[in-house]
Amino acid sequence: MLFNLFKGKDKVEKKKKSTVNEKKHDDKRRQSNESDRKRNNNQRVATRKGEIGEHKIDIQLSQLPKEYKYLNDIMIENPKSISGYSQIDHLVITPYGIFVIETKNYQGTIYGGKNRKTWLVNGKFKMLSPIVQNYGHIEALKKYVDEQYHNKFFSIVSFTKRCTLKIDSELRDIHSDELVIYDLYLSESIQRKVSINKLKFKEALLTEQDQSAVYKEFTEANITDPKIREMHTTRINEKKNTERTKTQKSDSKCEVCRKAVSNKVATYCLSNKKFNGKIYCYEHQKTSVK
Repeated sequence: MLFNLFKGKDKVEKKKKSTVNEKKHDDKRRQSNESDRKRNNNQRVATRKGEIGEHKIDIQLSQLPKEYKYLNDIMIENPKSISGYSQIDHLVITPYGIFVIETKNYQGTIYGGKNRKTWLVNGKFKMLSPIVQNYGHIEALKKYVDEQYHNKFFSIVSFTKRCTLKIDSELRDIHSDELVIYDLYLSESIQRKVSINKLKFKEALLTEQDQSAVYKEFTEANITDPKIREMHTTRINEKKNTERTKTQKSDSKCEVCRKAVSNKVATYCLSNKKFNGKIYCYEHQKTSVK
């Protein structure tokens, strides 16, 4: 009798533990599903915003002179890329240059410089310099055209007005061959750059025949296979997620004493040229830079 009593209690305890474990498991599963739902929703929102931004660019490019040729969303092979491919947002082929356009849809304050491989969003989230990124695109494109066209490329990085640019003034100068602008001024910037080149060079850099030849080469090189494009996007996103995780786990530290500093201090240092891209705590800002 006593044995059966203890045996009954054991069954009750086991049932309670099983119920608790099942509840914990259900809670974790719900949290995981909720996290996936939010992540997917954020991705859909970002994709939608990107599509709207691309549409705005398409409208501007369609208003350029008819003799200009342009291509959108070009993917070509690039062995130096993480995925093995480069995806170029827009190409504009004019008599006075081939413009390679990289579009960005960030929100917040963008800190960066021509010689910095890494730029910052809001002072804490790292991003690959779009100047470096577009340079890679141009180098990949050069492999598909004759060498005579290699010095005819110009880089333009376009940000939406949802962000504020805190970058080197050189990159905002229309005379620069690596230009960073707001997307509202894209077609205007291309036209101004063409006008400058008209004054700079006596003859057109590309004849009508040249433009057609370059357009043909890039069109034929364009990869449209959806599986390859999906694989490229997946690998790029995996790389971004890895970098984002690293950024979230690491805190900014003073270059001298290795003391952790706030995001505000890090942002101040990185946006100030006198610190040369380095971060210092309040005390070492006074003593380390003369």
